Order: sequence, then C-alpha cells, then structure tokens
Amino acid sequence: MNDRVTIAMEGGVADVRLNRPDKMNALDSAMFDGIVAAIERLAGMREVRCVVLSGEGRAFCAGLDMATMAGPGAGAGLASRDYGLANKAQAVAWGWRTLPQPVIAAVHGVAFGGGFQIMSGADIRIAAPQARFSIREAHWGLVPDMAGVALWRTLARDDVLRELTYTAREFDGVEAERLGFVTRLADDPLAEAMALARAIAARSPDAVEGAKRLYNLAADGDAAAVLEAETAEQMKVIRSADQIEQVRANMEKRAPVFSR
Repeated sequence: MNDRVTIAMEGGVADVRLNRPDKMNALDSAMFDGIVAAIERLAGMREVRCVVLSGEGRAFCAGLDMATMAGPGAGAGLASRDYGLANKAQAVAWGWRTLPQPVIAAVHGVAFGGGFQIMSGADIRIAAPQARFSIREAHWGLVPDMAGVALWRTLARDDVLRELTYTAREFDGVEAERLGFVTRLADDPLAEAMALARAIAARSPDAVEGAKRLYNLAADGDAAAVLEAETAEQMKVIRSADQIEQVRANMEKRAPVFSR
C-alpha cells in the first residue's frame, strides 16, 4: 500500500483515509493502487470489525484526476477482470461492498464521479448536508464504469439514476439523503461514522459479517437463495462461543469479549 491511503486501527475499527488532500483526493494511478491495496489488506485483518472510509482535507473525493488519467493509456485494462468480478477501476468501489466487514463512508466536501461511486460501495453513508455530489461522467463524455451502476440499483429509483447520469448535475447532501444515496446527514460526518462503527464493533463480528453477506446476496438472489442463505448463516453462529458471549454480556450488562 502506498501513501495515497492511510489505515489507523483502534478498538476493532479501521479508520481509512484517502490521502491526497492537495488534489481533493482525486483519483490518479497511484490512488487506484492505494485503494486496491488497502481493500486487500483490510480483507485479511481479522481484528477489524468495522471500517470507516473518509477523505483528508477539503473533500471526500473529487473523482478522476483528468490531467493524469486522460492520456494515451486511458482505458487500458478495462476489459480485464483481475479482481473477482471487477476490473481495477471497478474494484476501488466494488471492493468495499465485498469486504467481509461493514464499511461506513463519511462524506464531506465533494464526492464526484469516481468518488461518488467509491462512496456508494460502502454499506452505510453519512454525509454533511452541504456536501456536493454528482454522477459526473457525462460531463466528460463518459459513462459510469466504476461499479456505480451495480451499486446504485439498490439505492435509488431507475428514473432518478437516469436523470442524474444523463445530466451530470450536482446535488447536495439533503437531496442525496432524500433520493437514497445517503443514509443520514451529520454536521460532522466523520465523528458520527466513528461512533456508529464503535457500536457495530461491539456486536459479534461473525454475526455482523454474516448479515452483510445476506444483504449482499439480497441484491441479486431469488427468494429461495436468500431463504437458504439465512438458514446457513444462522447455523454458523447459533450456539457458537461468541453468540453465547453476546447473550451473557447482555444479561450481565457488560461489554462482550469476543474471540477476535
């Protein structure tokens, strides 16, 4: 992992920051590499129970750095699928959805284009009311191609997505919440996200990760597949040491001590 993304750990919560503040965390080649590396690292960190994703400086992420990404090599590698279902450009957004742990995006400033798609990969999104958003690609004669279309279908209506994509217009946090892109608003999104992450980290990690797998499946699975998965996930956790510890801790009114 390079210095474009930082990870700090405390109490089972990974504080992940996009770290190119002088460019509003715009996406250049090094930023793509840093995000992919961070996701791969987090996937292997069993001690992480929840992830908070934010941006350093004035913005969450301003989208593609067009000065560095629009050269002769633009578009190279889009056809490859080196990250599971995704190519590298898609992996920086889709990867947050496929992480075992829940991910909370804390959004301030702007989340344009690729930044909006990265934000959309989070399980939960908390934004400042004055934050600005845009499905920006049409502004540059492009289409959304960083997993946004696959992610947004569970967040907003089809006609809303079409209007925002075709026009590339900007909208604020209040509208983003109303349309379904933002879970809730906060004057200090990072503080709110960290508080929520600590609450999630206090729950059995096996149960939380199992629930995330179920909700990921719900986007595509038919009723039979989801019902079967519910049973399978429950059988993994019921009467497990951590499930018993959660019950005991609740009854004894203390913080649980899980196996990881």
